[in-house]
Amino acid sequence: MSTPTMGDLSAPVTVLTSLMARFPGLPGVTVHICPIFPDQVELAVHDDLTAFEAWREVLEISPEKVVHRVQSQGTTHVLDVHTVLMGARLRLVAYADILGRVPSLGAVS
Repeated sequence: MSTPTMGDLSAPVTVLTSLMARFPGLPGVTVHICPIFPDQVELAVHDDLTAFEAWREVLEISPEKVVHRVQSQGTTHVLDVHTVLMGARLRLVAYADILGRVPSLGAVS
């Protein structure tokens, strides 16, 4: 198996460039592109589920496709969805604290 080149990353970079040009007012996200998955771009939102929803809507991803789970012993929401855009796989993921929980005590009121 050959080592991926920078040229192999062109599909996700093209998607990212297009999104930046078409939607400059969207909230900033953490972007991850790597040679392990050269056809994928990951957009990660931290602590702002509203920003995740804004991205999901402009990407025209159905809410039913979003997978919700919790991690970190039930203290963090994770929203995760995948789609294909312009020939590249796109992962949109959000991480946000679950309000009203104290890790050592469980739910609090």
